[in-house]
Amino acid sequence: MTSMSDAQLAAQVVQALLERSWTIATGESLTAGLVVATLADIPGCSQVLRGGVVAYVPEVKTEMLGVGPEVLASGIVSETVALAMARGAAERLGADVGVGTTGAAGPESHDGAAPGTACIGLWSPSAERTRTVHVSGDRAQVRSDVTRITLEAVLEFITARSD
Repeated sequence: MTSMSDAQLAAQVVQALLERSWTIATGESLTAGLVVATLADIPGCSQVLRGGVVAYVPEVKTEMLGVGPEVLASGIVSETVALAMARGAAERLGADVGVGTTGAAGPESHDGAAPGTACIGLWSPSAERTRTVHVSGDRAQVRSDVTRITLEAVLEFITARSD
């Protein structure tokens, strides 16, 4: 299987959303807005892209995305937090699908998570999915790889849903 570029993946995500008349929003920590920026590069994205929140610190995750302190207490780098960020982004920005990313870009560990660890959360009113991945490289490479993996996961999540 030939790997698609980030732009090709993003175009497929936008097309899948357009076909379903769904919208998307992101709550990003580790990727710091790269997921929403990659989607925003696609012509026609304004019909499906509601927006994104870069929530790099716990206070912003709570204030902007509604992630409760009890959720954050389970560990900032966790699937639970990524899912809460996804749900918060969807609910606060009025989207059908929410995406959340959190992790440790490196070079040091973050909240006990090794550099290159990332948690991805995907949320809709009828489904949710989480995933933890481990990638290598410097900060830029980690963020880039996690953005690509997130777009792949979003495409799978959207196309698997039939509601």
